Amino acid sequence: MHAFDVLGDPVRRRILELLAGGERSAGDITVQVQREFGISQPAVSQHLKVLRDSGFARVRAEGTRRLYTVEPEPLQEIDAWLERFRRFWTPHLDALATELVRGRRERRLAAQNAAAQNAAGPNAAAQHAGTQDAATPGAS
Repeated sequence: MHAFDVLGDPVRRRILELLAGGERSAGDITVQVQREFGISQPAVSQHLKVLRDSGFARVRAEGTRRLYTVEPEPLQEIDAWLERFRRFWTPHLDALATELVRGRRERRLAAQNAAAQNAAGPNAAAQHAGTQDAATPGAS
């Protein structure tokens, strides 16, 4: 099965997300996936089998429990394949990051100005507002 076929299924993507947080038992995975997707235990087991067989997950026995972990190699292969396409979204994400930083800076400066005006007292804020009205042509 092709890697994108494996990842094309939302249940398998969710299982990989769960495993990205660390090793999980089959029982824990089943409970979480059943709660979110409403599928049966055998269906969850089948998804785990697909992930194992395709190399995305590894299982080890610990007593009666089966513990699953992510195998990074197939994900690294997908990441390498996607590398040639990153140029389509990386500049847009960089621009977004710049705008987010700018917005945080503006909010921080506005909060600092408000705090300074509050510290100066209510009369200072009223005097400041009156000064701006007087300096604005046509203000009355």
